[in-house]
Amino acid sequence: MTRFFCPGRVELAGNHTEHQRGRVMAAAMDWGITAEAEPNDEGLIRVRCDGLAPIAVELDRLWPDEKETGTPAALVRGMAEALSGTVPALRGFDAYLFNELPIGKGLASSSAFAVLIGFMLASFSGASVPAEELARAAQKVEARWFGKYCPLSDPLACALGGGVYMDVLENKILPIECDFDALGLAMCLTDTGGSAIPAGPAYAQIAADMAQVAQAFGEPFLAKVRGPVFDEKWPAHRTDPKWMRARHFFDETWRAASMADALGLRDGQRYMELMNQSGRSSEMLLKNIWSEQYGDELIWGLEESGRVLNGVGAWRVHSGGFAGYVQALMPESVFPRYKAAMDRMFGENACRRIHISRRGVCLAQEEKQLFSDGAAGHLL
Repeated sequence: MTRFFCPGRVELAGNHTEHQRGRVMAAAMDWGITAEAEPNDEGLIRVRCDGLAPIAVELDRLWPDEKETGTPAALVRGMAEALSGTVPALRGFDAYLFNELPIGKGLASSSAFAVLIGFMLASFSGASVPAEELARAAQKVEARWFGKYCPLSDPLACALGGGVYMDVLENKILPIECDFDALGLAMCLTDTGGSAIPAGPAYAQIAADMAQVAQAFGEPFLAKVRGPVFDEKWPAHRTDPKWMRARHFFDETWRAASMADALGLRDGQRYMELMNQSGRSSEMLLKNIWSEQYGDELIWGLEESGRVLNGVGAWRVHSGGFAGYVQALMPESVFPRYKAAMDRMFGENACRRIHISRRGVCLAQEEKQLFSDGAAGHLL
């Protein structure tokens, strides 16, 4: 039995910039999906996980099945099809998964799952597929087979590990050092409740609004619009919600690069200043912190974070927004007080510390038998 691991991802900067070909920064985290698997010679990929109906995908039936859209089976079938052109002889396997990644909270659970399936499939088929190739395959599979928009930074961070900076327009991908522990800083996520999944239409509306402003300049997306040209017209349109979201894009895509620079200089204080600017911009301009279904719990999470961390730390909405996690960063000594305040508001262990994982998808190193008691987490 072989053990595998794929981390989830945490967004660090570039909130809602990637779909407009802007800049974004993400990193692998220490929460992820672990699998115990072994090859078979039956031409089948079988996946089991507690709380999930067993998956069985035939390697000789690799075409989309509408009934599987939005299910893990679609990701399994899609990744097998994606690798069938580069891996000469695909070999089936049986896998049992333990998933630490909550679903619909912006931690790239579906990307981690797709990348992990691709890595296991390549490993058991005797092939070596580059991490970036796995990530690009996972992005396409999520869109075509799973039916969900997926920014490349999600599977890329899961596949590569560590931190990654992307300039989408320039097609630039760079590894970045983001060891917050070494800077004496604690990063954490607080679950304020709800799921971002029902907010799909609201998420899509952000991209549509930004694209509409880009089209006003004769461009397909905002990264093609020159910042000074936008700045000239901004004052006359500053109260238009679409233009407010475009204003956020220009400021946030600049911040992503500046936050990467701050990490490169090991300047934690500057990073936190920019992180707070990012959070404020998402609240006031992007307006992705309120959910029609879940109300203002995320707003209260951000407000409580500001009350505790004002002057000593940073806080922002994490990932797509509307519901889910508040991300916060602070000196190590402040974390116990912050966690206590957030747990009082949202429940025991709602606030959990995270660490950046240097490893991407890989053979797991744990010696212990992970699933001897039959326990496993929920998948997707």
